Amino acid sequence: MTDIHDAALFLAHACALEEDAANRFSDLSEGMKTYGNQEVAAFFAQMAKFSRMHLAEARERSGFRKIPDLAPEDFQWPDGESPESTSMEGSHYLMTVEYALELALDSERRGQAFYAEVAKTTTDSEVRMMAEEFAAEEAEHVAQLEVWAKRYPALQA
Repeated sequence: MTDIHDAALFLAHACALEEDAANRFSDLSEGMKTYGNQEVAAFFAQMAKFSRMHLAEARERSGFRKIPDLAPEDFQWPDGESPESTSMEGSHYLMTVEYALELALDSERRGQAFYAEVAKTTTDSEVRMMAEEFAAEEAEHVAQLEVWAKRYPALQA
């Protein structure tokens, strides 16, 4: 459960989460290029671009506030790590498109759930508004990934 009732603290979390997402999508894009799937590589590159845009938006929303520089243990992640950080240990020369999409989809769902939980539990109306907006953006990413996943039946099991 999150305990985020301050806009600057929320934005620190949003910046970290979106940076993790951009890095993950960039890594997956490069991986798909290496594994010969240019179409999925281009999709992941586009998703990385969207995440970088969300990161810039989060930084811009800080306005006059100083976003705190949090130590890893100061973040209030549900499982102790950013919802958008993905273990890339499965990223190897045998990585399939299905597995890459599964990694991305799982991370985006966790990111969306994090923002939704903050919106539900915060007592600050500004934080709630921002968290709801970010949750909606993550839901769009989930929907895009689900469309791509339908192209690869191994994910439908």
